[in-house]
Amino acid sequence: MTPRPRTIDDAAILDAAGRIISRHGPSRFTLADVAGEVGLSAAALVKRFGSKRGLMLALARSARDSVDACFDAVRASHASPLTALLAAATEMTRYVNSPEEMSNHLAFLQTDLSDPDFYAVMLENARRIIAGYRRLLDEAVAARELVPCDTARLARAVDALAGGSLIGWAVYRKGTAESWVRHDLETLLEPYRSKRKRRPRKTTRYGRRAVNIAGA
Repeated sequence: MTPRPRTIDDAAILDAAGRIISRHGPSRFTLADVAGEVGLSAAALVKRFGSKRGLMLALARSARDSVDACFDAVRASHASPLTALLAAATEMTRYVNSPEEMSNHLAFLQTDLSDPDFYAVMLENARRIIAGYRRLLDEAVAARELVPCDTARLARAVDALAGGSLIGWAVYRKGTAESWVRHDLETLLEPYRSKRKRRPRKTTRYGRRAVNIAGA
């Protein structure tokens, strides 16, 4: 017999799973929640992914496998490699609309760190992200947007700051997640900007140079 065609592909299911986990967290969501989001039965999801854990692992693998394509898309939509870097480093903020959702993402991170199968996927995902940041930093140096520097070390700093800043936004809850993380990234990158690319500085009425107010 010819198998029945799938009316909903795996990518759509994984997108739905990501939304559900963001809202409910990895421990509280059910296969029925995801099935209801896409109009399938929980049994259909079991048939495809085996279990809730299988669905979560497929979601993690999908995120890992999409890293390079995401960097390529961001680069293609920005003429400046430095602007593309800022866009890439703030990409995660698109999936965090509240401190509660940030908490749910951190709960998934606990699974990534404690389960060997998830950890292997997370580690490769992290390596690809840092490699993507380094490529953009190398391009920014070549374009003279940044001064020559150790782009491998700076890529690690960008990665560490982007994740940490997002948690900071969830703590302080000022403005949007995107603006908060971007402001911190601008602070990190400011000393590396070439002179012609540095942000204007404000001078006080006393003639003293004030701190950089870009993004404030």
